[in-house]
Amino acid sequence: DQRLAYLERRVADHTEENRRLAQEHVPSAVSWLRAGNSPREVMRDLSESDPSFRELDDAQRAVVRRILDIVDHEESLRDSAQRSFVSIARRMQAIVHQQAAELREMEEDHGRNPEVFDDLLRIDHGTALIGRLADSISVLGGGRPGRQWPAPVPLYSVLRGAMSRILEYRRISLDNIAKVNIRGISVEPVIHACAELLDNATRYSPPQTKVHVIATEVQTGIAIEIEDAGVSLSEEARARAEGMLERAKAGVDLQDLGDSPRLGLAVVGRLCKAYDMQISLRSSAYGGVRAVLVVPRVMMTEEPAPGLAHGIGATSAPKPDLGGVE
Repeated sequence: DQRLAYLERRVADHTEENRRLAQEHVPSAVSWLRAGNSPREVMRDLSESDPSFRELDDAQRAVVRRILDIVDHEESLRDSAQRSFVSIARRMQAIVHQQAAELREMEEDHGRNPEVFDDLLRIDHGTALIGRLADSISVLGGGRPGRQWPAPVPLYSVLRGAMSRILEYRRISLDNIAKVNIRGISVEPVIHACAELLDNATRYSPPQTKVHVIATEVQTGIAIEIEDAGVSLSEEARARAEGMLERAKAGVDLQDLGDSPRLGLAVVGRLCKAYDMQISLRSSAYGGVRAVLVVPRVMMTEEPAPGLAHGIGATSAPKPDLGGVE
């Protein structure tokens, strides 16, 4: 009986050690690793700072080190993939900017001819769609927006700029837009986030319906509400979508990305994280989805806004910013 009791205590102690290893020591070590430390540094620093970590036996420490090596390798592979994404996106963005410059030259030469001007508008719209895709790839890879606006832009023009980057732009109705201006450095992330939300709204609602956009000032900044008449979100679907947004803010796992709604939400999540915007999803009064993007007041300005974010021509042309990964 004493022998059996002794063995039971040993098993219980071993089970408790394994529980602490799985629930405390391994998560703590991985957190230190993701803070920028190497596996060797994590093992050394935890041994110095955590008395309970020093109590681990050699086998348990070997398990922790092996897990750290695996996680570190996976993180390196992900970082390499993201850098490749950004590199590809930058090349695409450079081509788009070159096409935009050539379009402006053609407008100056042939813009007086209505038929030619209509053709230029169609080409410009196609270029904008390609540019948004390149920007999305860059954002998912951890890069900066591919464009930089030299002057503040009215919010109405910012939203028109977002419309110009989606296929079904004719279905967008700008119903009641606050007369505020967006700082030049903040124009591109707002355009991109709104374009992704507008694209989702038009893709997943009946083609004969409108997507309604209103923008009102709130205490923290400006709330941009995008409502469609598609399939309403169930609580489960809303929870999945908001979970996707939260995971995107923490860092996108490229293997988790699938179809367009998830890709668009991942991009919006990354932009919200980078620029301190807020996004929420609710059921719409029209029977579909209502997305609310809150742009913080720091992205707004009371300075005059001579710039335009829509149309073609020199006054609406952004300057390319083809820098590296943030």
